[in-house]
Amino acid sequence: MLSDAYNYDQGKVFFKPTLAYGDQTFRNDKKGALAYFVGGDADYPNDKGFALKPWVKARYDNAGNNNEGIQIYGSVAITMGNVWVTDKEGNEVMVDKTWVFRKGEDGKLRIIVHKSSLPYKPETK
Repeated sequence: MLSDAYNYDQGKVFFKPTLAYGDQTFRNDKKGALAYFVGGDADYPNDKGFALKPWVKARYDNAGNNNEGIQIYGSVAITMGNVWVTDKEGNEVMVDKTWVFRKGEDGKLRIIVHKSSLPYKPETK
């Protein structure tokens, strides 16, 4: 999945996963991304395997109306919006996402930037 969806085998990828923090917030290599998605890597002890959670549904909406959250510049496309994932108990989580895709020499789009975070919630007093 990482080789098909991400640009790790062709070049650089900037990856900031939703639930990463501290000195492991940014994952600039395939090993770090794999650890985030499937866990079990002693070098990334806080990763529990985001992809292994029993998600049953996911959807993505671009920011704005009429795909305003998409920009295309030659072989590079940028998207910004929200992803909602639902677990088997029906709990839904919304995540803010920014992706940058690059069309490779093989004609496939691959992610070169993946920035993900939980929405900001100001403290209420």
